[in-house]
This record gives sequence, structure tokens and C-alpha cells, in this order.
Amino acid sequence: MAGVTFEGVGKVYPDGTRAVSDVDLEIEDGEFVVLVGPSGCGKTTALRMVAGLEEISEGVVRIGDRVVNHVPPRDRDIAMVFQSYALYPHLSVYDNIAFGLKLRKEKKSEIDTRVQEAARVLGLEPFLKRKPRALSGGQRQRVAMGRAIVRRPQAFLMDEPLSNLDAKLRVQTRAEIAKLQDDLGTTTIYVTHDQIEAMTMGDRVAVMRKGELQQVAPPQELYDRPVNLFVGGFIGSPAMNMVEATLAKSNGGYAVETGGQRIVLDQELISARSGLRAYEGKPIVLGIRPEDLEDAALASDVPADRRLEGKVELTEALGSEIMAHFTVDAPPALTDDVKELAQDLGDDRAVQEPGTQQHTTMVGRFDARSKVKEGETVEVAVDTRGLHFFDPDSGLGIYDKEKGEEPS
Repeated sequence: MAGVTFEGVGKVYPDGTRAVSDVDLEIEDGEFVVLVGPSGCGKTTALRMVAGLEEISEGVVRIGDRVVNHVPPRDRDIAMVFQSYALYPHLSVYDNIAFGLKLRKEKKSEIDTRVQEAARVLGLEPFLKRKPRALSGGQRQRVAMGRAIVRRPQAFLMDEPLSNLDAKLRVQTRAEIAKLQDDLGTTTIYVTHDQIEAMTMGDRVAVMRKGELQQVAPPQELYDRPVNLFVGGFIGSPAMNMVEATLAKSNGGYAVETGGQRIVLDQELISARSGLRAYEGKPIVLGIRPEDLEDAALASDVPADRRLEGKVELTEALGSEIMAHFTVDAPPALTDDVKELAQDLGDDRAVQEPGTQQHTTMVGRFDARSKVKEGETVEVAVDTRGLHFFDPDSGLGIYDKEKGEEPS
């Protein structure tokens, strides 16, 4: 096993299209790193450069201590798991798993030992004589995993391996893959468009946008301290609510004002984000995660100066909670970052211009006991401890004074 290192890696196609730019990333031996981002962000291209399926235009890729820029794919000692499974339909499960070992002319006894071991680990022992057409989607994906495992490579490369599975099977299989990687301890680079997969599986997550790395961090750090608007909006489901706001003084402390409504901030929050003080009287982008919003009727301990008022447009009862969609009289943040996120989600905000809309639809994760109804006005309690703030020009998160983006 070995780590994988990107040093200033870039990819430019012959027609001049730049897919990846200046990627620096060190993946440690045995680490599970997930590359995540919208379609076309360059994550699969980055993976294919490690595999040797795409030429590297700039920089260096190392597997262990070896530079592999010009090493043929078969000699890189990696195993790749594809979205399409790439199984041979005429071969049995046993022969599909054993295929790579047979090409390497391993001894029959060694092949049998490895195949049986992989089948046991993956729960495929009852299916070894079957053909792929007789298997479910989840079983086929496990066969593809088995074929990778038996090779005992230095690194696993996985390109959206769960995208063809239904929702329930995806949840089950991602847990199986995460446990398997933990048991095997093999360095793994996993590409996905699904940020829930990224957050639940990776030791670290690398968020990409337009071919560039935005932030590389453990999942919880991405969630708590997104480096910019793009990461803040991409990580989290449902997505972070974002509105235009202004930071104002309030009885010796601070408040954010948006669309005529005012939310007083905790002193603890201001201390933790000392860079905010430089934005007094200046515009900011306020980010509120849905889980930090609650029906005020169920949160009587939240003071009136930490609430928003809105009109309920839609409720989605999920049993354990209610997704409440409500509009507030506050302009949405429509920076380039936010519009790109909206475009990726098929949201019509992607075609709107800043200043053309004066109300924002927000989503709150309300307790299942909430009695909110569509068409009614609702008072929403805001947990100000979880608020996020971004510079509207640079898009950078506002945190510590020395790290916060100074306003122009």
C-alpha cells in the first residue's frame, strides 16, 4: 500500500479546454479521500490521471515514492472500480473476480485462495457460479469490488460506484464500502457527485469547482467552517439558506439585518468569528442551515430578537421531521458561487440577476410536532450559534480576524 500525491497537477485537452488546474493534494497511506463537486468540476479527470487513463498535462502524480506520469496503467499497481461495474457478462462471478489474477498468471491455488477470501468478505460465496445477469445491482457492484480487492493493489480508485443503485441500496452499499476500506486499510480515492456519500464515507473530503480544489478537510470541518460560499452551499442537505444582509451594532453587541428583519447575534459567536467586526455597517452574505431553524411555537426559549417571520409555501412531512419551505422578505444572495450551485441543482435562481428578487424561499427542518400549514405566516426560531457569514465580493467565509476577508 502507498499514499498518492498530486503536485501542481493540471489537465488541458488538445482543444484548449482546461479540466483541472494546479491541484496539490497529499493522500496518506491507508486514507480514504473523497473527491466531490458538481458535474464537470474535474474530479473524474483527476482520478483518471492517477489511473493513467488520462495524460497529465502539468505537474506530477506520485504513488508512494514513484512518479507515475508516464507509467502505463497496468504497471501502476492500482485497482479501479467503475460506475458501470464493467463485468464480463459471459463469465461467472468467480471468473470475473479472478480475471485480473489470471492475466498476471498467478498460480491457480493462489487465485482460488484470493477469490474465496474476497467472496467471503463481500458475502458473494453463494453466487460464485452465477453470471452477472442473474445478480442484483448491489451484488454486481460487490463483484466489481471483489475484482479490485483480490489484486491487493497499492490504491483503490472508485468512480461514482454507487450511482446506478437505488436509494436504499446506496445507503447499504456505501456503509459496506466504508467498512471494507477500514478493514483492508488500502489507500482509496473515491469520486462522487453526492455530498452525502462524501460526508459519510471519507476520512477527508476534497471539494472541487471548475477544476480547482476549494477545500480539503474532514467532513465535520467542511460543515462547520466552509472556506467559501461554494463549499458552504454544496455541503449539507438540504442546502444552506443564503440571504443578503448587513451587520449592525445592537445594544453593545451585533445583529444582522435582512429585508427589514433583525437577528441579534450571540457574543460567543462574535468572539469565535472576530473577523466579523470589520464588516460593521457593510453588506455580508448570511448563511443559515435548515437544521438551525425551528418552528418558534416549539422553541419558546428562543427570544423574539432571534426569530424570522415568513409565509409557509410547502411542507414535506418525513415522519421524523417536517421540511418547511417558507418565504421571507429578504433578497437572496445571488453571487456567482450561489448561482453556480443553483444551476447544478436545476434551480431557476441560476438565471436571475442580483436585485431582481426581494424575497427568499428558505427551508427549515422542523420537529415533527410542528403544526405549520401552507399559506400561513410562521415565526421561525434561529439557532444563532450555527450561523455562517461570507464576504459578498470574494465569497470567502468570515472567521478569525487574521483569516477573515477584510472588506474593501
